[in-house]
Amino acid sequence: MSEMTSGLEPVDYPNMRPGRIEPVPVLAELRRDRPVCRVRLPYGKDGWLVTRHADVRTVYSDPRFSRAAAITPDVPRASPFVPRPDSMLSMDPPEHTRLRGLMMKAFTARRIQLLRPGTERITTELLDGIIAQGPPAELVSELCLPLPVMVICELLGVPYADRHLLNEWSTAFTSVTALSAEDVQKAYTSLREYVAGLVAERRRVPADDFLGALVEARDSGDRLSEDELVTMTVFLLVAGHETTATQLANSLYQLLDRPEALETLRARPELTATAVDELLRYIPIFASATLARVALEDVEIGGVLIRQGEAVLCSDAGANWDEEVFTDPDRLDFTRSPNPHMAFGHGAHRCLGSQLARMELQVALRAVADRFTGLRLAVPPEDVTWKSGKTTHGVAELPVAW
Repeated sequence: MSEMTSGLEPVDYPNMRPGRIEPVPVLAELRRDRPVCRVRLPYGKDGWLVTRHADVRTVYSDPRFSRAAAITPDVPRASPFVPRPDSMLSMDPPEHTRLRGLMMKAFTARRIQLLRPGTERITTELLDGIIAQGPPAELVSELCLPLPVMVICELLGVPYADRHLLNEWSTAFTSVTALSAEDVQKAYTSLREYVAGLVAERRRVPADDFLGALVEARDSGDRLSEDELVTMTVFLLVAGHETTATQLANSLYQLLDRPEALETLRARPELTATAVDELLRYIPIFASATLARVALEDVEIGGVLIRQGEAVLCSDAGANWDEEVFTDPDRLDFTRSPNPHMAFGHGAHRCLGSQLARMELQVALRAVADRFTGLRLAVPPEDVTWKSGKTTHGVAELPVAW
């Protein structure tokens, strides 16, 4: 018997709380008592929430759950913004497969390794500037935001001089309650117009960068539409830096709040890669629900029948702290292996930029650990400023001294 017929009331989506890194306790309760439960969000109708690792994997990988069917206004969501149908995030195969194949060319292991020296140089320059000005410093604005913006601009061939505009638009685009729906739409329109201008410039002056390659694919191969080209570039610009910047800031906060963890990273550089993955598992990146999926037919998940047309949301934070998969999930363990976390999703929509994000986080955390032997928070942990009204969850400012 499903919850719809059992009389159980839907719960409010368990949003992350400002000032806390770990998932809200109710997720553990739901995972234990109601692993598939009805949930309500600020926009759209009620949906289903899954919180166990196995169930999240199933929903992410089962083609009976559709992204393309989840772009209507009545689908549950945290943001007033309804995804566009020409976004790769809103597509199912074969359309999704076609666009993902084009984008994968920017994120091959070889290309990511070619970007590593440049990422190390950018990180060194940013840290040089921080050291030169002396303590105190604010790491979000001086390291966490500029680093991934500079890397994604280098990858795409976007002028870094426009980074302030990109940050402004990205901040608006990832708003939940911080801005009105009209302001979010206005920012998104401005970003699309900006990208359309970049595309026009590539047609006038071809360049050997990924944006140039996308324009070539559009104009000579006709492998994507003009709207798809613009939407894809917008997605890369926003997703390519917003989540990485947030994860870097949150990781640094976690290390500074746990000096023994920072010392472990400093003393054992060989743990950098596994430390990054453990921080990705441990720290939920999203404040609220991400994109829903809609059942294309009746499907049973975790003993609950999901009816055709009903929406399902996955809690990555719930999955990443599932006791059935992770021993002592509330313990930050830089030697944890294997670590099948869901920070990048799973299945066909697994994050394209996962290897790029890992590389940037490894470079930045390694450099900070090596160059700042006395790094510490410049304020008590409870006085650190946190984001509010955003889809991403984490610190807004990170004042440090050394």
